[in-house]
Amino acid sequence: MDRIDKQYTKTPFYGVERMTQQLKRDGVVIGHNRVRRLMRLVGLMPVYPKPKTSKRHPEHKIYPYLLRGVAIERVNQVWSADITYIRLLAGFVYLVAILDWFSRYVLSWSVSNSLDSLFCVDALDDALRIATPEIFNSDQGSQFTSRDFTGRLEQARVRISMDGRGRVFDNIFSERLWRSVKYEEVYLNEYQDVQEALSGLGTYFDFYNHRRPHQSLDYRTPAEAYFGNRFSCFASRSEATEEHILYNATASTL
Repeated sequence: MDRIDKQYTKTPFYGVERMTQQLKRDGVVIGHNRVRRLMRLVGLMPVYPKPKTSKRHPEHKIYPYLLRGVAIERVNQVWSADITYIRLLAGFVYLVAILDWFSRYVLSWSVSNSLDSLFCVDALDDALRIATPEIFNSDQGSQFTSRDFTGRLEQARVRISMDGRGRVFDNIFSERLWRSVKYEEVYLNEYQDVQEALSGLGTYFDFYNHRRPHQSLDYRTPAEAYFGNRFSCFASRSEATEEHILYNATASTL
């Protein structure tokens, strides 16, 4: 599962057959039926994450995609949410993050050992305490189409946008975030359990937001791009923010 996840992070367009052949080239003796089963288990399918992490609920409302041709020009114009798989030494957990597209700032994140909507709603509530976006984009997964989740956005008068099925570039900023998280943190560490994952991810997201410059942001950090001239006021609060997020991430696993 770990090898498949690493290869998928490099080449999200690989299907079962190509993934099987790549693993064999890497010296792994495995058949395509097992590759298919493991990809489904961790929610990976070619082009975009399906079916586990983004499974539709037949009774939930699906909202139209609102971002076709839209230029991203300011903070809080567009936020997005996405879920990915995080390995542990024994087992795995799911991670959700809410991201501001303009600044790449991670507004909140949460971890859970199940795919119910609660940990996503908790992350959304944390993010909405910081600001309110104009548009919120996600895939059509049942966590994001649940009434609890969409109701929070409607109450805040946020326009809801959902990716078209199979449109890999609809949530490209989240995909880039996951690549950074996995190559710069997850793959370098052997998380023993959920608590170690929470600690490691908390440290990484603080680094990502406040100390990791982005070339696309003219080598500013996401926090500098998001808060602008207010950054100096917020930078000193990074430890408090991390502690708050870790508390909520821990609660979501219970």
